[in-house]
Amino acid sequence: MSSENQERATVSASLDRSSAKHGEEHHGNREFVRFVPLERALHATMVVSFITLAGTGMSLKFSYTPWARVLSRFLGGFQTAGYIHRFAATIMFCVFFTHLVSLVKLKNREYKSWADMILGPNSMLPTLKDGREFVQTMKWFLGKGPRPQYSRWTYWEKFDYFAVFWGIFIIGSTGLTLWFPVLFTRILPGWFINLATIIHSDEALLATGFIFTVHFFNTHLRPEKFPMDVVVFTGQMPLAELKRDKPMEYEELKSKGELHLHMAEPHPEVVVKMIRAFAWVALSLGFSIVIGIIYAMIFAYR
Repeated sequence: MSSENQERATVSASLDRSSAKHGEEHHGNREFVRFVPLERALHATMVVSFITLAGTGMSLKFSYTPWARVLSRFLGGFQTAGYIHRFAATIMFCVFFTHLVSLVKLKNREYKSWADMILGPNSMLPTLKDGREFVQTMKWFLGKGPRPQYSRWTYWEKFDYFAVFWGIFIIGSTGLTLWFPVLFTRILPGWFINLATIIHSDEALLATGFIFTVHFFNTHLRPEKFPMDVVVFTGQMPLAELKRDKPMEYEELKSKGELHLHMAEPHPEVVVKMIRAFAWVALSLGFSIVIGIIYAMIFAYR
């Protein structure tokens, strides 16, 4: 009898080890947490701010078109649209600087130095690996190779990320110059106001067109994401989606035994529906602005 109990204990221990080994693969309906609440809140705020900036800015740039006049009347006139534009710009600056503070806190919490954070495996800086993945992606698009094994950040996500820094620097600095011309012309020549007007207008047009076409396609209109990807708003994604979209990140977390640390229960259905409603409104407004820009450029540009 003692031998039988010992045999059962051995089998039980073996099953326990097997369960521990494969347990991280059995998460039920739990989802992988990709973005923390602050990142989700900042992105949602940035979406509202950017669409407001794009709508009011393009209505001022193309003020001679019928749709711009209708939009400006809805907002209370072109002067009011300018006030709204500046308020949205202030919100964008706040989002940007809040993100910078969060990066400092992240560095202090999880990294030994800025070098470890900036040059580490999860760095947002472009690397040679991103260049190789770009070439592999083009081959995949043409049916000349397999889908690349993407890690946490893809090359297009890094491009979108640093586009915000570029926009804040170029569009933000010229916007401040136009907002406070007397202050800036104390140290800059008067002709810089004219230059700032051109740069601010054309860079804003480029940024708006890029976000509402290229960024929307990369994020929402890809076949595996169509018609919408709400991960940045919910902060979570199904495990099967992580395996498909970020296979290297999945394998790395799995090999380290850390996958379970990033899992959470899915949001209630009503929350997901509200998030999708917000995203649909944002998508619709973005595409509407693009249509307005195309109309102005083709049929009414001055």
